[in-house]
Amino acid sequence: MAISEKEVKHVAWLARLGLTDAEVQKFTRQLDVILEHAGKISELNVENVPPTSHAIPLKNVLREDKVGACLTPEDALSNAPKKEDQAFVVPRIV
Repeated sequence: MAISEKEVKHVAWLARLGLTDAEVQKFTRQLDVILEHAGKISELNVENVPPTSHAIPLKNVLREDKVGACLTPEDALSNAPKKEDQAFVVPRIV
């Protein structure tokens, strides 16, 4: 897998990066090595490997919802710097 300087310049342009010619050459060589290494994955024999989305099986780790004791409005607002009726008073954001 070879990557060209034109492709590196295009990606740099998309990322709004200003690269010098020396940087373009440097990154072209580096990306070429990276892509060559990543290309070795295609050589693996994965014929008997089932498609998976996770390396280990996952279960739903959320707890079951249970009704429990709740705070009264007075307790919930007990430390509020400002309150009105049964609500917090916060600065207006325009």
